[in-house]
Amino acid sequence: MGRPLRETLAHANAHPESASALPASIPFAQYRRVLRWLTPYWKSLCGVAALGLLSTGLSLLQPYLSRWLIDDALMRRNMKVLEEIALLTVALTAVTSAVSIASSYLYIHFSARSLFDMRLEVYRHLQRLSPRFFASRKLGDIVSRLNNDVGEVQRVCSDTLLGVLSNVLFLVGSVAIMLWLNWRLCLVSLALLPFGALALRHFQARLTARTRTLRERSADLGSFLIETLMGIRLVVSSANETREAANFERHNNRFIEALLRMQFLAFLASAAPGTVLTVSTATVFLYGGRLAIEGQLTIGALVAFMAYHLRLLSPVQAMMGTYTNLLTGGVSLERVFSLLDIKPEVVESPMARAFGGVREEVRLDGVSFGYSGDRPVLTDVSFRIPAGRLCVIVGPSGAGKSTIADLLVRFFDPDCGAVIMDGVDIRELTLEDLRRQVALVEQTPFFFHGSIRENLAYGRPGATLEEIRACARMARIDRFIESLADGYETVLGERGVTISVGERQRIALARAMLRNPSLIIMDEPTSALDVDCEAAVAGELARALRGRTAIVITHRLALAAIADMTIAIEDGRVMEQATASFPFPRRRAAKALRLAAAGERV
Repeated sequence: MGRPLRETLAHANAHPESASALPASIPFAQYRRVLRWLTPYWKSLCGVAALGLLSTGLSLLQPYLSRWLIDDALMRRNMKVLEEIALLTVALTAVTSAVSIASSYLYIHFSARSLFDMRLEVYRHLQRLSPRFFASRKLGDIVSRLNNDVGEVQRVCSDTLLGVLSNVLFLVGSVAIMLWLNWRLCLVSLALLPFGALALRHFQARLTARTRTLRERSADLGSFLIETLMGIRLVVSSANETREAANFERHNNRFIEALLRMQFLAFLASAAPGTVLTVSTATVFLYGGRLAIEGQLTIGALVAFMAYHLRLLSPVQAMMGTYTNLLTGGVSLERVFSLLDIKPEVVESPMARAFGGVREEVRLDGVSFGYSGDRPVLTDVSFRIPAGRLCVIVGPSGAGKSTIADLLVRFFDPDCGAVIMDGVDIRELTLEDLRRQVALVEQTPFFFHGSIRENLAYGRPGATLEEIRACARMARIDRFIESLADGYETVLGERGVTISVGERQRIALARAMLRNPSLIIMDEPTSALDVDCEAAVAGELARALRGRTAIVITHRLALAAIADMTIAIEDGRVMEQATASFPFPRRRAAKALRLAAAGERV
């Protein structure tokens, strides 16, 4: 009996959130939010900044050596000065290289750690969001934000901060030296720079919009690939390879088109100010050459001045592009914060108490819940399951049975009423303790790409092989595992696609048993088993669950027969309750279960 996703998707469609809904402007005040990932590494950041400034300062000395070389060594034919300049050049280059290597290493360490912290916070936040969120989002879009956008934010923040420091120092130092060499020529050199800044500004807003579109197309492409690869069996079995390849080509072409448009605009944004600066260089050549011809400026000073001017182009262009980088990085920043700003539906109370497991009872008291406000899934549901009892919940598909399981694990909180364990509302318990004590075996269990042993021990990594085998025997899967070439070390494909559905369910049941929870919830645990195997599993379950609190969602008679109590649900309401002492009449029970399986009234 599947989870009622129709209600979930209906809510998602009513409240869509997508990258296309991003606001048009990027508030730079949001960059302050990034500081919390940078400040823990302020010592490393200061070290990188100091080394970067030292490296920039050393690089300022190199162009000035050309003045000494020409005016003091070559023009005066002074060999001693020439040798001193050669030694000084070698020493200066060696020290600059050493400082640059140290700065780069420290920067990589700092940026990698801050990037990981940022991704970790987003990942942990995603873990706190409800299944309703993931039903309303494309997985590729989430992965794109977690991977690409976080990386872009980190790159922009770190590179911009360090780049601004070094470029400002180099710019100020270069301008100061150029003023000292010839202030008139310096003014000519700087006269056209404002026009370059205006040219760049012209393209900034358009470039931001193109970058946003590129991010969206990239997320669409990633979502398509993930979705079709997860459903590759359906694609192949329905002979839709050609159609899906055409869809992939369409998504890819849209991405390439967005990429080319953004790159073309980026080229224009770079070429326009670069052209202005080139004209400025030609002007300096003409005016500076005239001063040298007239004897107002030495050849060495002109060569040194041109060296500073040519090097000035790089920091000027970098600083002119800083604002553009902040805008394009702001698109990624906004996409990341749009995830972090989503409030989890289930929040642990600051006063949450520890929970040692179910020892008295599990109770639903007047519980009502709906995935959307106008369509309740559960209405005033109340029942009590004493500790140590096996309860079977029956009812047609969409009646709300799986929703009860979600409420017990606290994927959601009820709109009204309370879920109570041992007299305590589970909203007052720590989430970690609750979910360690409540094991949910879903109808379609999930497996990671790893060995069978690793998947069985996922909820209890320290379990011994003998403990794992004991639980596998209870789920009647031990013989199958031992029959495999590598036994318990056999690697399962992603989502367990290398084994049958029935084998997946039995491995999932063994995994739940290994955790030794105080409450086990099984959603159709034997739906894929044949009659003989189901009867055997039912017998094993009866022995394994003896004295343990358990809830089984099923429409199969074999499991209903071992129940201590049975609850029938229809249209989100409890219609019947029965116990082993006061059961449904056998004929009525069989009819009720058949009707439940057929989706009719119990």
